[in-house]
Amino acid sequence: MSVDSHSAPNFIRNQVREEIEAGRQDAIVTRFPPEPNGFLHIGHAKSICLNFGLAEQFGGQCHLRFDDTNPAKEEQAYIDAIKADITWLGFEWDGAVRYASDYFDQLYAWAQHLVREGKAYVDDLSPDEIREYRGTLTEAGKPSPYRDRTPEENLDLLERMRKGEFAEGEKVLRAKIDMAASNINLRDPILYRVRHAHHHQTGDKWKIYPSYDFTHGQSDALEGVTHSICTLEFEDHRPLYEWFLENLPVPVKPRQIEFARLNLAHTVTSKRKLKLLVDQGIVDGWDDPRMPTISGMRRRGYTPGSVRKFCEMIGVTRADGGMVDIAMLYHAIRSDLEDNAPRAMCVLKPLKVVLTNLPEDHEETFEVAGHPARDDMGVRHLPLTREVWIDRDDFMEEPPKKFFRLAPGKEVRLRNAYVIRCDEVIKDADGEIQELRCSVDFDTLGKNPEGRKVKGVIHWVSTAHAVPVEVRLYDNLFQVEAPDRDRDGDFLEHLNPESLRVVEGYAEPSLADVDPESRYQFERVGYFCADRYACRDGKRVFNRTVGLKDGWAKAQKKG
Repeated sequence: MSVDSHSAPNFIRNQVREEIEAGRQDAIVTRFPPEPNGFLHIGHAKSICLNFGLAEQFGGQCHLRFDDTNPAKEEQAYIDAIKADITWLGFEWDGAVRYASDYFDQLYAWAQHLVREGKAYVDDLSPDEIREYRGTLTEAGKPSPYRDRTPEENLDLLERMRKGEFAEGEKVLRAKIDMAASNINLRDPILYRVRHAHHHQTGDKWKIYPSYDFTHGQSDALEGVTHSICTLEFEDHRPLYEWFLENLPVPVKPRQIEFARLNLAHTVTSKRKLKLLVDQGIVDGWDDPRMPTISGMRRRGYTPGSVRKFCEMIGVTRADGGMVDIAMLYHAIRSDLEDNAPRAMCVLKPLKVVLTNLPEDHEETFEVAGHPARDDMGVRHLPLTREVWIDRDDFMEEPPKKFFRLAPGKEVRLRNAYVIRCDEVIKDADGEIQELRCSVDFDTLGKNPEGRKVKGVIHWVSTAHAVPVEVRLYDNLFQVEAPDRDRDGDFLEHLNPESLRVVEGYAEPSLADVDPESRYQFERVGYFCADRYACRDGKRVFNRTVGLKDGWAKAQKKG
């Protein structure tokens, strides 16, 4: 299921191709290494498509490895969700699922190796003191008073740390590199911290846990990874990544390559901020359709192909800071559903219409294509009865000149059926419109009326056969393009109060029994997805994926 398009820039793909063609690389091994402390989001989808896509294209391997070095923030539920997301996107990892914790014994042995070589030491400074001693971007750090402990003393203290003899924060193991280095990451970084936490994979075996920087490169080396691909915020960590590989007896030396992360307009992708949205009940869980999580996008109606297409469209570059228009994401799903979503009619703002020249018991059924260009989607059956629902927005009592829908004395066509004329407007005591009385022109089925033009076509549903539905109209979760750009402000101040509106309407009978996550185009309205939790209070629930108008495609044509 690879994306066969190379129009978007992808410097890493080009680089790997050149390496293979020049004979510098036989086979590639990549990896996707998420921390299981939250659900994956659209930014992770870009990384998944890149790492798994490279392995697919060049006949290599891609591993799934969980970076599970912080058990206090990790859960099995996140692990399960991440595996499900990758599978849903259409990718398969090579071999068994891997965990950084699989290598804890080897990492500990390598930590002892550094201690014996005089390249690591146990430090008693508090976390605050370590930050103070570390220095700043303009001032060098200063060495810890514990930096010159003997290897023998350090080995003993490290073993006692492992056994749990010290409290959290009481001691750490640090690499001994250069406290005056211009790169702060090389100023004696922490390798191990004391943590008395139960681990979801190793249980209570360990009382110390390795840092990400110490774990990452060595795990890559143990797995034979050739290309360690990560986002640009890890560029300054690359010298440390390489220092560990140079100073440890690792079997291979992977190469780290950085690319620009995805910045999507009207979105936040910080897992900390996404978790805050969940914990404060601002959204209905990690899979809320307003969330930029892969699970949320799936529940909203996105397809695996549309997410992969979007990731291909935005490309892979080193240029950081650019904002991707969310309209491009909407274009990707809209173009997919235009070709693949069956059609249906659904009225979101019901207004009753009585067809006065039909008998009370009148019922006829029209056979209509499931998709106008797809014979494989079969047909659906639309019953017409004396009373039907139309959308209130399709009627105006005093219409402007170019309003081609229904108005007193005016005609429209009921989609796939007859032309009708509005003869009478029925109102209640407060002057609110309750129903319309209309007449059918029986000589207009499948053809235009003689001697007059009828431009308007509206959707409708028989009241007798209507399926009650709850429809959730989703919009951007944030009102501004970059809700978290102001570091001094609160991103929650930019929440869109109209990000979810719930309406109750009526759908045609073909939607009475649909599978969760089935996708449809509601004709003249937009694209919708049956919610994975199916029903609410006896009503079928549909989530709006995206509207019909494609602003991004229109802008591209103008450009």
